[in-house]
Amino acid sequence: MSNKEVKNFTRKLETGLRLAEKRMLEEKALRDESIVVSSAEGGIQYIPAKEVLATF
Repeated sequence: MSNKEVKNFTRKLETGLRLAEKRMLEEKALRDESIVVSSAEGGIQYIPAKEVLATF
């Protein structure tokens, strides 16, 4: 793959992942569910999907 092809592939992949993440958050927000994330210290946090979606 040329450098241009790699950049194009990476851009498409990032776009697809962002879309999938948004759809997941929308579905979880509809069901009033939370998502699990790791804090900077390595701890576990539960954050409402609606809260995350509002900042997306």
